[in-house]
Amino acid sequence: MLTLLLALLVAPQRPEILLATTTSTRDAGLLDSLLPLFESKSGYKVKVVAVGSGQALEMGRRGDADVVLTHAPEAERALADSGYFVRRQLVMHNDFLLVGAAADPAGVRGYGSAVAALRRIADKSAPFVSRGDRSGTHMLEQKLWKPAGVSPPPHGEWYIESGQGMAATLQMADQKRAYTLTDRATYLAWREKLQLVPLVEGDTLLYNVYHVMEARGAREGARALADFLISPEAQALIARFGTARFGQPLFIPDAGKLDRW
Repeated sequence: MLTLLLALLVAPQRPEILLATTTSTRDAGLLDSLLPLFESKSGYKVKVVAVGSGQALEMGRRGDADVVLTHAPEAERALADSGYFVRRQLVMHNDFLLVGAAADPAGVRGYGSAVAALRRIADKSAPFVSRGDRSGTHMLEQKLWKPAGVSPPPHGEWYIESGQGMAATLQMADQKRAYTLTDRATYLAWREKLQLVPLVEGDTLLYNVYHVMEARGAREGARALADFLISPEAQALIARFGTARFGQPLFIPDAGKLDRW
């Protein structure tokens, strides 16, 4: 027993990498599939902090994270151009959905335009739950309200901010029989526990793209993790993730494709 204890005490600690990422990659379960493989192959230990994309990018900007995996293209480009991050690389995409109660009190089911649907929700003062957390989802939502002529939406009885991640926001919207904007992966992962249904999808404005970036001055291993996420092995895992349970992948791998974002 003493020998085992001494061995544990002197065993070398695996070097740690801090990954700041969106709640969607955690809530959908993707990281649970990807990171153990990376850790076993590389010898690094990955510590994950799942927050909104805005907070993840701020962590990387401050040097509190080594790698970020986010879905906020405009904010990413601005910080990369300013030198806070290096090697902004395309990893994958999925899309956003406008979901709500099946009763659809605002009557937006089947709208081809997310902007028109949001305008209708505001006109009807139908309950809407926003993440309100500077996440990539929140940034897109705020961007969509502007052409809808409701910018910013007034806080009050119909517009509610959860201040939480995607899974918690979906649960709040479900409880309030409200509308919300969600990434498809998190919605599918939680669908069996919700009464919410997709009402608006397919609009090109609802495209949801993820990039990986290394923080300037990041610890050793950051480049290895970023390279792993765009490697053929990881991209193949991403392509398969979700198909057994949902009959479709939750994310589409994009490494090596033309990056227009």
